[in-house]
Amino acid sequence: MGQTTFTTTLTVGELEASYEMYCKALRILIREGKSIEQIQRSVCWHRLDTLYRSLPGQYKEPNHLYFLFKREIGA
Repeated sequence: MGQTTFTTTLTVGELEASYEMYCKALRILIREGKSIEQIQRSVCWHRLDTLYRSLPGQYKEPNHLYFLFKREIGA
């Protein structure tokens, strides 16, 4: 499987505006039983990672979100 590519470059502001959507997509992937390796290749993962790297004080690392959501869904 190849590397994820994007056709458009989004600004940090655009990524921030869609943060909840990326979190929802991550929850859906977890509910579907996707492995962490599969999820790490997703668009939502890459965009959450970009937000975290751009504004680490404001956003959580995608790995942290993954384990939070996994625990939330498993409960």
